[in-house]
Amino acid sequence: MATYAIGDIQGCFQSLRRLLDLVAFNAGRDRLWFVGDLVNRGPHSLEVLRFVRDLGEAALTVHGNHDLHLVMVDAGFGKKNDDDTIAPILAAPDRAELMAWLRSRPLMHVEGEYALVHAGLVPQWTVGRAMELAAEVESALMAENHREFLAHLFGSKPTAWDESLTGWDRLRLIVNAMTRMRFCTREGAIEFRTKGPADAPPPGCLPWFAVPGRKSADHTLICGHWSALGLRIEPGLMALDSGCLWGGPLTAIRLEDRKVFQLPCPPSVAPSGWE
Repeated sequence: MATYAIGDIQGCFQSLRRLLDLVAFNAGRDRLWFVGDLVNRGPHSLEVLRFVRDLGEAALTVHGNHDLHLVMVDAGFGKKNDDDTIAPILAAPDRAELMAWLRSRPLMHVEGEYALVHAGLVPQWTVGRAMELAAEVESALMAENHREFLAHLFGSKPTAWDESLTGWDRLRLIVNAMTRMRFCTREGAIEFRTKGPADAPPPGCLPWFAVPGRKSADHTLICGHWSALGLRIEPGLMALDSGCLWGGPLTAIRLEDRKVFQLPCPPSVAPSGWE
């Protein structure tokens, strides 16, 4: 039995299938951990969703920002983008089933020394506290009034965590930290605009994982989201978004021995910049 953590797919279904052939994945024996962003920008998001859902207990995925974007658009909220490639999902005969499955995915997963989250954790959060906060979002996504939550999810404020936050601001900040963050201040205020490499931070900011005293540093965080960062493995961090969508490789890491597998990928869209 092996567990493979895999970087952002974003609809690149053929690349995913080829990577699984490369590692000789066996759904009856092995497990897949996806860092989120199963969908959007690439050409075959519908096929990816169906494939991962049909793997059942052999696959685990956390929410990425593109996954939640799809959930919001499906519900009639959010801002549609010209480069979205989610229309086939919205027109699919099994749309309702796929959306119910996607909405029920966790925001974060912890197992042993590993914590799986799409983007990152603000430095004030321990892994245990982050799991409690993720559960708040997961409950809102599955509540009968989840559409009200989705109606208030879009936006970049507030930028900094405070335990006194309540309501939609609280839930939005949790989601934004776990699915959109790249850089933040030492105090944990998120900077949302910069998408470039880690060595070119905006003034007053650091990569979230490099903030001194980060309280989640006692776990190895497995994440994606930051294609300009590329594959980065260091103590306490496995960043796996190596830019498959943009013509970079698709990356998997076998957690039992930390062996890395990479598959060269053709660009799926005309690259307009790192995402």
